[in-house]
Amino acid sequence: MKILNWKSYPLHKKILLGMLFGLLFGLLSIFTGIPNSFTIDYIKPFGVIFVNALKMIAVPLIFASLIMGVANLGDISKLSRMGGKTIMIYIGTTLTATTIGLLLVNLIKPGKIVTETTRQEILEIYSETADITTGMAKIILEQGPLEPLVRIVPENIFAAASQNANMLQVVFFALIFGIALLKVPEKSGRTVINFFNGLNDVVLKLIDFIMMTAPFGVFALLASLIVELAGEDPGKAVEILTALVSYSFTVLAGLLCMMLIIYPSLFKIFTNVSYKTFFRGIREAQLLAFSTSSSAATLPVTMECVEKKLGVSEEISSFVLPLGATINMDGTSLYQSVAAVFIAHAMGFDLSLVQQLTIVFTATLASIGSAGVPGAGMVMLVIVLESVGLPAAGLALIIAPDRPLDMFRTVVNITGDASVTMAVAATEGQPPRPKKRMSFNWKKPVNKEENDN
Repeated sequence: MKILNWKSYPLHKKILLGMLFGLLFGLLSIFTGIPNSFTIDYIKPFGVIFVNALKMIAVPLIFASLIMGVANLGDISKLSRMGGKTIMIYIGTTLTATTIGLLLVNLIKPGKIVTETTRQEILEIYSETADITTGMAKIILEQGPLEPLVRIVPENIFAAASQNANMLQVVFFALIFGIALLKVPEKSGRTVINFFNGLNDVVLKLIDFIMMTAPFGVFALLASLIVELAGEDPGKAVEILTALVSYSFTVLAGLLCMMLIIYPSLFKIFTNVSYKTFFRGIREAQLLAFSTSSSAATLPVTMECVEKKLGVSEEISSFVLPLGATINMDGTSLYQSVAAVFIAHAMGFDLSLVQQLTIVFTATLASIGSAGVPGAGMVMLVIVLESVGLPAAGLALIIAPDRPLDMFRTVVNITGDASVTMAVAATEGQPPRPKKRMSFNWKKPVNKEENDN
């Protein structure tokens, strides 16, 4: 029998094994009496380190890649055309996601099956967490109507770059910096372009180093997640999650519609890439998105997948993907529309057509303003609830399953980014050319990677 060689495994299999072992370890900890403190204190930190390492390079990657993307276009008119096209498609997919969420939640009506007793138990257990989230959202609601526009322009780019939540400010600065590069004399601009080109190469090499630890990072993340969800009373946690299974099913059904129908239809309209080739090309990014629940942390790997596996030019991907990581949150907008109607039904409110259309509009705008980090969508959900007069306390009803659902909707977010990138590339006369034998596995010969399919 041939001895299995860990080094010969492709990256997506290593990540899957890390997730599997993390899940098993978490369950083993719960049902064998291993103290939760052991997992939280000695296992989780390695997952946090892994996510922090990915976030660490997100800002320099976006900054360098966007500047290079704009500078390589060589023409502001081309930038305007591609930028307008990208934003319009992103808004279109976000509106589609929100509409699908509303259709499904009105069809399934998961909020109608929540009993008064279950509702009161959940509100009591999660009221404190809901109050904290509501307080964060109120700060946003108290701002002026044009405050989101004001926040796009940073008063200090170094301060903005120090927080991943300010990624939109970094994107704005990188865009205008790239445009300025097009307007300076070529001799002066070339020096700056060479610097950022070198910086981009260094960041991509850092990604290789960080991804060597990916299987161990996702193991730690999944193990600690299971323990934190169960808490000290696994039976009670399971009971609460079971009460909300219909809501979770509705969200997941909507996310699957986006993944298996909307996105494949989008890139099939513009390209000749098959479903299998597309999903095989971005599987490493999807697995990482599932483990980290962060579009920003996954961005470096998404760019690697789209360029090296799906054959999208760096000129396109370095512009469309960073923009998508900051404004395209299809999974988040779908979840917000489902959650708002679920809370309304569970608390005895019936929403009119006008109110539901308001949810579509508000959820679309809120998802654009969501940071690509875990839990940001929950804060923005309060804004959606307030827009139709629903009590923010109802947020407590959906906190229990929010973390696992966040993992799934992050996968949808980055899949949407990749799909739009392929569509934009095709419309720019640079159709994706999937490279079936490319691999992230730096230890394995490139020409053998796809033998497992």
